[in-house]
Amino acid sequence: MSDELPSWSSVDAQAQALKLSATPSELHGALCGWLAGGGDGPDWLAKVLADDQAPKPEAGSALDAMNTVTRTQFEDRDFGFALLLPDEDAPLAERSEALFEWCRGFLGGFGLAAGKDPPLTDESREALDDLARLAAATPEPDGDEEDEAAYAEIEEFVRVAALLLHGDCVMGPRHRHRLN
Repeated sequence: MSDELPSWSSVDAQAQALKLSATPSELHGALCGWLAGGGDGPDWLAKVLADDQAPKPEAGSALDAMNTVTRTQFEDRDFGFALLLPDEDAPLAERSEALFEWCRGFLGGFGLAAGKDPPLTDESREALDDLARLAAATPEPDGDEEDEAAYAEIEEFVRVAALLLHGDCVMGPRHRHRLN
């Protein structure tokens, strides 16, 4: 299996075929939030959509690949974790909206898996608050080179924030358990 996420368009096509109301970025964000909060299991799609009737992604499908690759990326010691967003040639407003959708999905999935009081460091709590602010944002209709640079910085912040939260809720407890 590849260590790269399936394309945005392949996840979009499968989401539409399954009549899911979430965008590819929102689905990936929700999956990432679910995993970062300690969620597990093959029924991830039903959990993050809060719909027990949601289908399990078929083996080898784009959604199945997204789940498998994301799990692998979260465990990557070289921090190879990536966000599923539209290609760089998409308009900045479209990419920004997808990034904000990713954040909304992440918050929902994280809340479902981590519960009311997850074991977060102060830095992680601050990152979670920042993700909430991004989830509430709306993109500007057009942008310039300065906006492109800001987008790149925000995307990198979101990526690192997800890794940080995964570290607090999944990796930290796992390593503490091994030490005991």
